[in-house]
Amino acid sequence: MRSARSDLTSLCACPVLFSKPVIIFILQMEVKLWNDKREREMYDNFAELFAIIKATEKLEKAYVRDIISPADYETECQKLITHFKTLSSTVKDIVPSIERFHDTYKMDCPAALNRLLTSGVPATIEHRTASALTATTSAAFVAECVQNFITAMDSLKLNMVAVDQVHPLLSDLAASLNKLSILPPDFEGKTKMKEWISRLSKMGAADELTEQQARQLHFDLESSYNSFMAALPSAGT
Repeated sequence: MRSARSDLTSLCACPVLFSKPVIIFILQMEVKLWNDKREREMYDNFAELFAIIKATEKLEKAYVRDIISPADYETECQKLITHFKTLSSTVKDIVPSIERFHDTYKMDCPAALNRLLTSGVPATIEHRTASALTATTSAAFVAECVQNFITAMDSLKLNMVAVDQVHPLLSDLAASLNKLSILPPDFEGKTKMKEWISRLSKMGAADELTEQQARQLHFDLESSYNSFMAALPSAGT
């Protein structure tokens, strides 16, 4: 059975049946990709989804290359993310997987997928959030260190000098100091607490520090505390 296309080609090639204007008219006839309104809407949604992903990829690359300002990037990116969320919700029945849609049409837009699916917010907001979380976490660690310093020094003043009383306090202090990335590995407080913990570990739980040892430990704690507080401004805290 001959196809309609081959029949049309044969007819167009026949100079007796068709003149040149008629042939041009036939070749310019609109070819519909859909059969009904619902199918047309589906293809329109596909095209819009494709466009959003491509636009997001270009925007991400422009931002990374400093071609667009952070403010303009954030505004445009937020618009694209909002449109994407609305559209992806609309087409979820016919496009259950955006990744599969991306791969099917060989889009090669990894940055767009990360922004639209994984992150869900513009990079500028993502960076501000990360900075805020880091600042909040650092502030909490600083407060913890200060509290542990004061607790250890107050305990010595109250004559709590038994090993099983002093060791846990110094261990907590050392642990809190290690949480702060702004402090270098050779920070005075870290090295001194490590030395004292090692010394106490060789003693019995019921053993007590001598008056001289307690005085030296208090001095080391106070010196380390002052160094700690002095280090904070230079670290930007």
